[in-house]
Amino acid sequence: MVNDRNPASPAMRPSAAEDQGPPLRARYRRILGFAARVLIQTWWFELVLPRIGFTRVAESSRERRMRVLAQRFHVLAVELGGLMIKVGQFMSSRLDVLPPEITTELAGLQDEVPPVPIAEIRALAEAELGVPLSRAFASFDDTPLAAASLGQAHRARLSEADAADAGFDEVVVKVQRPGIDQVVATDLAALRRVAGWLRRIRFIADRVDAPALVEEFAQTSLEEIDYQHEAAAAERFAENFAHDPRVDAPRVAWERTTRRVLTLSDVTAIKINDVDALRAAGIDPADVARVFAEVMFDQLFTHGFVHADPHPGNIFVTPHRAGGAGMPGASSASSSASWSSTASGSSSASGSSTPGAVHPAWRLTFIDFGMMAEVPEGIRHGLRTLFIAAASRDGKGMVAAAQEIGVLMPSAENRELERALSALFARFGGMGFAELRDVDPREFQGFAVEFGDTMRSLPVQLPEGLLLLIRAVSLTSGMCSGLDPQFNIWESIEPYATRLLADESGNLVQDFARQAVSNAGILWRLPKRIDDLVTRVDEGSVTFDTSRIERRLDRIDGLIRRGVSGLLFAALLIGGALVLAANPVLGTVLMSVSVLPLLHTLFAGLFRRGPR
Repeated sequence: MVNDRNPASPAMRPSAAEDQGPPLRARYRRILGFAARVLIQTWWFELVLPRIGFTRVAESSRERRMRVLAQRFHVLAVELGGLMIKVGQFMSSRLDVLPPEITTELAGLQDEVPPVPIAEIRALAEAELGVPLSRAFASFDDTPLAAASLGQAHRARLSEADAADAGFDEVVVKVQRPGIDQVVATDLAALRRVAGWLRRIRFIADRVDAPALVEEFAQTSLEEIDYQHEAAAAERFAENFAHDPRVDAPRVAWERTTRRVLTLSDVTAIKINDVDALRAAGIDPADVARVFAEVMFDQLFTHGFVHADPHPGNIFVTPHRAGGAGMPGASSASSSASWSSTASGSSSASGSSTPGAVHPAWRLTFIDFGMMAEVPEGIRHGLRTLFIAAASRDGKGMVAAAQEIGVLMPSAENRELERALSALFARFGGMGFAELRDVDPREFQGFAVEFGDTMRSLPVQLPEGLLLLIRAVSLTSGMCSGLDPQFNIWESIEPYATRLLADESGNLVQDFARQAVSNAGILWRLPKRIDDLVTRVDEGSVTFDTSRIERRLDRIDGLIRRGVSGLLFAALLIGGALVLAANPVLGTVLMSVSVLPLLHTLFAGLFRRGPR
């Protein structure tokens, strides 16, 4: 997989895209034409009209214009397919950059397209696998389980030999749409050209780094059409949760997997949002919501590898007493819908397994590992800080954490954001979904407008990968609220915040202790060096009166030793206080032991030696 991030190279790509043939040239020009019309309209209403005294006209029509613009792009994306649907879904989550009129309209953009004729699918699969499908599989269902813009999925059964090697026989085979590589290249070339235009428009360039956003999107898209990348991500996710009975993932049949064909064990079961089927299987949807939230937070904070597309079609609830497609309560429609997104591919994520409630009756089964978010340790630390601040309703702390992560530029004026967050927490902090339903919608709207305006007024730029995490958390919250109207996201966050705070306190104690030991070592060795100096003076190496020096050095010696004791007292007392909540026994011992150096600090001077 090639991921060209050279900002100077995009200008060379459009001509290559135009050389692909008339259909792709027409596609490329249609994308650029739509973008050019949007830019001209924006320039006229946002720059020209305000300068000639028609600011009110521009402002009064802005909401309607944004909505019409989003509707037109929606139509364009559905007609073109390819990456354009992904672009719409990408834009729908850019709450930091785009107005709500656009993000709301694009939020419902679905990746559903007519299926590719089976003859073309068979031809591509056979070319990739190097054998006829009749030899590659014992059976292959010509009716697609799901079809999407980048590929489609079919049920199949492995041959006896392959099944013996793999350990399973019922599979789902994802096959890319023929020619999708060229379509993706064309779409990315057009997007890079548009990003180059946006970089030259000052008021846009000051708000967002468009070329960087396009390159982030390009990396995600190229990973989506590399099924070997998805297969590796599926195995990594499974390894992270190998000892967690709450979580499962499909197994990869590597003998029947290539860059364009992905073969996974068939794990279709009850869709996570099929409340009726869950209850029919004796599963409480509220329990599913709680465990699902725990598992998603485990992925984020334990392993830093997160499933970034956890929508209902990508997660099953699998009773342990049965598995696979014949699950009680799982309808064929439910299973087919579940594979609709996985047929298109995805991006990059993180998984994990932290202690949680064990449910022997069922487990969560994740599919579609194309969209996964890798969380670097630096961002993970900033997210921990943000998480703790959110759990404690600390608006100022959240702003500081956002700066640490890199969301807010150093030059950003944060007072308005701090005020908005504080007001938000004061009014809605700790409310569950059921309580929020009773709030006056006009109050919600007022907060949303104010908070959105504040965010868009700041120089905000989400770091690469953070957008996927925001998407994952947003989908998680929505899913849990749908399963349990009483679900309170704060109740799921606070145990993690407590644990993270204890971890951070432990790290602080360790750092403080290391520094204290280092300083104590230096201070403890200093009296010996002073004694050496005094010895040299006694031996006549220094030829001046040493009596006053000796007395002063003696006092310094005592002060240093008392200083070391004071330092040890402070280290033990602070360390004990920090760990007291997480480990009462250790905390009490440390605080008790701190009395000894304290006594030495207070009373050692009473027993100081007399002058020599």
